[in-house]
Amino acid sequence: MLKKSLVLGAVALAMSVSVSAKEWKEVRVAIDPTYKPFTFKTADGKPTGFDVDIAQALCDQLKAKCTFVEQPWDAMIPGLTAKKYDAIVSSMSVTEERLRQVDFTSKYYNTPSKIVVKSDVKFDGPASLKGKNIGVLKASTQEKYAKGELSPKGVNVKSYEAQDQVYLDIKAGRLDGTVADIVEVQGGFLDTADGKGYAFVGEPLSDKKYFGEGVGVAVRKGDKDLKEALNKAIKAIRADGSWQKISDKYVPGVNIWGK
Repeated sequence: MLKKSLVLGAVALAMSVSVSAKEWKEVRVAIDPTYKPFTFKTADGKPTGFDVDIAQALCDQLKAKCTFVEQPWDAMIPGLTAKKYDAIVSSMSVTEERLRQVDFTSKYYNTPSKIVVKSDVKFDGPASLKGKNIGVLKASTQEKYAKGELSPKGVNVKSYEAQDQVYLDIKAGRLDGTVADIVEVQGGFLDTADGKGYAFVGEPLSDKKYFGEGVGVAVRKGDKDLKEALNKAIKAIRADGSWQKISDKYVPGVNIWGK
């Protein structure tokens, strides 16, 4: 009798687990389409880029519909916790500060940041930028670094709602440079006509204190089923070559997986 009770109990437990596990038929994904080549818009206004294709590949693995929701960068996490969407796939680094508010999957890429200023600036450390105006993306890891390391040295750090606004103000002469992801700033600014006369200075920036440990998918705390499913999906697209194909499409010849 005891054995039968144990068997029935095990069956009931298994059924309760399968019932409680949420099946995600649609995943609403937040993006900030001002961060080329990771997230941007085509000429006809369609979201595209590395992050967008990765999100779609992950949704395909989940057999779920991917619905993209555009959101200003500094409102990303508040929007997630307010359930405006289910995940953030928009080059968000996994940091201790963010982990206090949301959960993250394992990384799906990891690139360092760097300082960009005029080519004629004699750079030998943050102090050499004293008096310069440096633009950064609001609520970004680059902003955290700039305020932690550049501001104390007399650098004027100015925060912007979108990275492309930073480039517009550099072009207008209101800024002397920026701190940005090396891949994004290379394609989004240095390789353009407006980036002529500007260059990287200093060493790559990857201090975990500011930049965390790679870029992951952010989900709400408590959405363990989604986090687990996405982690499996990340492993799957790495294994079947889908991740590399997407990487080669947007950043050919560059290892953005990182260490």
